[in-house]
Amino acid sequence: MGVDQYIGGIEHAVLHLLYARFFTKVIRDLGLFDGDEPFQNLLTQGMVIKDGAKMSKSKGNVVDPDFILTKYGADTARLFSLFAAPPERDLDWNDQGVEGAYRFLHRIWAIVYKHIDAINGIRSAGVEARGDRLYRKVHLTIKKVTEDIEREFHFNTAIAALMEMVNEMYDYISGGMDSKKLPVLKSAVDALTLLMAPFAPHFAETLWETMGNKGSIANAPWPEYDPATIVASEIIVVVQVNGKVRSKLVIPAGTTDKDIEAAALADPKVKEFTNDKKLKKIIVVQGKLVNIVI
Repeated sequence: MGVDQYIGGIEHAVLHLLYARFFTKVIRDLGLFDGDEPFQNLLTQGMVIKDGAKMSKSKGNVVDPDFILTKYGADTARLFSLFAAPPERDLDWNDQGVEGAYRFLHRIWAIVYKHIDAINGIRSAGVEARGDRLYRKVHLTIKKVTEDIEREFHFNTAIAALMEMVNEMYDYISGGMDSKKLPVLKSAVDALTLLMAPFAPHFAETLWETMGNKGSIANAPWPEYDPATIVASEIIVVVQVNGKVRSKLVIPAGTTDKDIEAAALADPKVKEFTNDKKLKKIIVVQGKLVNIVI
C-alpha cells in the first residue's frame, strides 16, 4: 500500500475499486494506514470482441488458445493482442490480424538470420553514425517505444513503430551492404531484439542467444536513445494546391516560413498548377505543410 498501478477488467473494476477504497478508508481511520487512496493510477482494460459480441464461454464464441499456440506460437498471439487495440479499448479478434503478427515475426527472423554471420562479432555503430538514416530511425524508435510503454501503455503504437523500423531496415539493406553499413545494421538488430522482448519474449530470447549474447535478455539493460541523433537535419514538407497534394519538398530543418513558401512556388510540379493563376493565399504550417490557394 499504496499500489502504484491498478489494472483491471472493465466489468469488475467498479466493485473492486469500491471495496478496496472502503477498506482503505477503514484502516486509515483505525490508524493502521497513513495513506488515503489504495491505488495511485488506474488502467481499465477493454474486452475482447468476436463476431460483434463479447467473447465468453457462455456465448460459445471463444477462440481455442491451443489452436493458436500450436499453429502460431504464444508470441504471435501475444503480439496480435497487444497490437490490435489500445488496452483501454475493446479488442476485435481477427484471424487475419493473427496472420499479420505471424508474418511480422518472420520478417524479423529472416533479416536477422540472413545477416547473422556478417554482424556477429562486430561492434555496433556509435555516435560516428549520427548522419546515417537507419541509425537515426533506431534512436527515434527507442524513444517512441519507451514513451508509449511508460506513459500510457500504448503497446499498439509501440509495435507499429517497430514495424516501421523493420521496413526501414529492409529498405536500408536493399541498397547493398558494405563494411560501413554493417555496424549500423548491428545496432539496429540489437535494439530491435531488446525492444521486442516485452511483446514477444520467447522470440526475442532466441534471437538474443543466437547473436552470441550471454545471459537472459530479461536481465539486459533497456536501450537508451541519443537525443543528438534524433534531431532532424532535413524535413519533408508536403505542398498542396487547393487542398490537393502536388509535391513534396526535402528542405533543411529550421528553414523559415518565407523560404519554405519560395521553395514551394519554385517547385516544377507545383508550377504546373499555379502558372498564370492568381494566388489568393499561401498557408505555411512550419515543418509540415504548404497549402497554395489559387
